[in-house]
Amino acid sequence: MNLSERSIFEGFNLANRLRQRIKHDGPMAFRDWMEAALYDPQHGYYFQPLDRWGRAGDYRTSPERSPLFAATFARFFVTLYQSLNCPERWTIVEAGAGAGQFAEVVLDTLQRRFPEVFAATNYVIDEVSPASVAAAAIRLARFGDRVEFAHLQELQIKGAAVIFANELLDALPVHRVTLKDGELQELYVATYPPKNDHSKIDQAEEFCWVTGPLSTPELAAYFKVVGAELRSEGQIAEVNLAAASWVTAAAAKLSRGYLITVDYGAEATELYTAPERRQGTLRAFRGHEFRDPLEDPGKNDLTTTVDWTYIKRLGVDLGLETKDFQRQDQFLLHAGLLEELELMTEQAANEAEKASLRAGAREMILPTGMANSFQVLVQQKVARASRP
Repeated sequence: MNLSERSIFEGFNLANRLRQRIKHDGPMAFRDWMEAALYDPQHGYYFQPLDRWGRAGDYRTSPERSPLFAATFARFFVTLYQSLNCPERWTIVEAGAGAGQFAEVVLDTLQRRFPEVFAATNYVIDEVSPASVAAAAIRLARFGDRVEFAHLQELQIKGAAVIFANELLDALPVHRVTLKDGELQELYVATYPPKNDHSKIDQAEEFCWVTGPLSTPELAAYFKVVGAELRSEGQIAEVNLAAASWVTAAAAKLSRGYLITVDYGAEATELYTAPERRQGTLRAFRGHEFRDPLEDPGKNDLTTTVDWTYIKRLGVDLGLETKDFQRQDQFLLHAGLLEELELMTEQAANEAEKASLRAGAREMILPTGMANSFQVLVQQKVARASRP
């Protein structure tokens, strides 16, 4: 590739497009920068044909760590089906379904052990990544017309349903705010000229943080809703208004059923008062290592901690009643993880498979594993009382 070809190619990458946007429009709210870094249709993280999962990737979700996670949730879905009076047809929507690992185990479990529930189930995969959709289509082909692919906003759900999202809210774009001179301000992304390093050719401007006025009054209103505030000069926090939009859309699709969100989060008081979170919870990962969040947009996984106080209070306004909210380990134990472990261990082909199942169980329920970070929120759509 000669110099002119290289210049043309680099001119179209995401980082340079963001630089041009900042140059033309000025500093951009981090929420917009993060949305582009993760969801740009050409070069966003979730739209690239990357191997993001597993030890060689950037992260490992619970369904990928062990089939016990999905099998236990399949048991739980059966109890929800029964609580909805065993409808002739019902829908399970999995938002942010990835390559279909969770769906495969859920459907396989229902088909083998709960055939009457399987016969009533329509399973919808909602996933933005084209590569993941293609992988899920192959993985789930054996379930035939029980599976369809559609985005939540496009669905017309009739009757009973469950909408399930695992590690979705933490990956939605967030605003970042800070306390400066006693006032709430927003963090924007700007650029500045690179350091004078003559050993590098064609250095690009680097991304940096700058502060400015709030881009929307919803940011100030948010802190009133959760009953918290930033108290120390220079403190930083994230505000996930996109999570509110998603929960609102999900609630609107439910006429009768449940919304289940699994993620790592905390209550608002902990998020905004804990000393270790004074700089917020924004993290960037690549190859299981921390990165600078403004480095190489489109190549890193960006994530933040979910504010459960906000999600639960929003749910009240949307007719969503909290039925259960537990740490993930406690939820899985109550839902039958140990029973699933026993069943799957008995059916395992060899000792190596049995050992893998036991290791997966330990990772999900022991304090040294994922137990301290992840929570499960179960909300039921309830009819609002009519006003006199």
